[in-house]
Amino acid sequence: MKIALFLLIGVSAVCDTRAFTVVTSRVSVTSRSSSLFAGGFEWEDPAEQFDQGVENPFKNPELMKDAEGNMKIDAARLLGPRLQGSNLYLIGMMGSGKTAVGDIVARRMQTYNFLDTDEIIEKATSLSIPEIFEAEGEDGFRDVESQVLDSVHAYVRCVISTGGGIVGMRNNWAKLQTGMVIWLDVDPVLIMKRIEGTDRPLLQTDNPLETLTELLEKRKKLYAQADVRIEVTEDMDPDKVVDCVIEGLHNFIDDNPPAWKMAKAKAQSEGLDWVK
Repeated sequence: MKIALFLLIGVSAVCDTRAFTVVTSRVSVTSRSSSLFAGGFEWEDPAEQFDQGVENPFKNPELMKDAEGNMKIDAARLLGPRLQGSNLYLIGMMGSGKTAVGDIVARRMQTYNFLDTDEIIEKATSLSIPEIFEAEGEDGFRDVESQVLDSVHAYVRCVISTGGGIVGMRNNWAKLQTGMVIWLDVDPVLIMKRIEGTDRPLLQTDNPLETLTELLEKRKKLYAQADVRIEVTEDMDPDKVVDCVIEGLHNFIDDNPPAWKMAKAKAQSEGLDWVK
């Protein structure tokens, strides 16, 4: 497959020039660690290495606003330390807003870069998505898409917008689940309003809405495996969706603490000397 062979050479270069030229943080963090003892062994408290004292701002409003109610810091900027470098993957149907939302999330976080797998494919192959579908068919496109995901998931601190059908290949999920997955769930009728007049290869049928609805039904169980689901309605602009994504991620992190944190809490609740 000519496209697939070319892609092996092109993807890395596209990724390097597209998103990784600027990786800076405006938040200065002083690293420190303490030698502690637990179970007879010396160790470094992971709380100091990973947590950096950042909590969920939606459960601690004083982190975002001062006494007068003025905004002190964007909740998105507090995600970086809590994510510990994990990538964010946006999944969902075509036209669900993954690219627009992902770009805003990354900009607001300030320490993460944005990548769009479809854009990378087009730049690496010098072909549009419809042209790839025409030349290689859907199966060929999905193979190319998997190669791109295989390349980009090796990077860290990225917000990555993916193609609507990327969830259909089982090996892709192993890569998606190395980060946190957000599903933008949009009704097919609303999607059709958004993509009217665009060239979508899978919707070149007599009844595009029916085709789109059937596609969603096939993929829904896969999309539902996401860590965070955002139900997007017609009255929500991209900024509102981003707000929901950011709050959903903060809450997910609270509900799914690292294993070491759960073990530490369990030991302390049982009155054990976790740290002396």
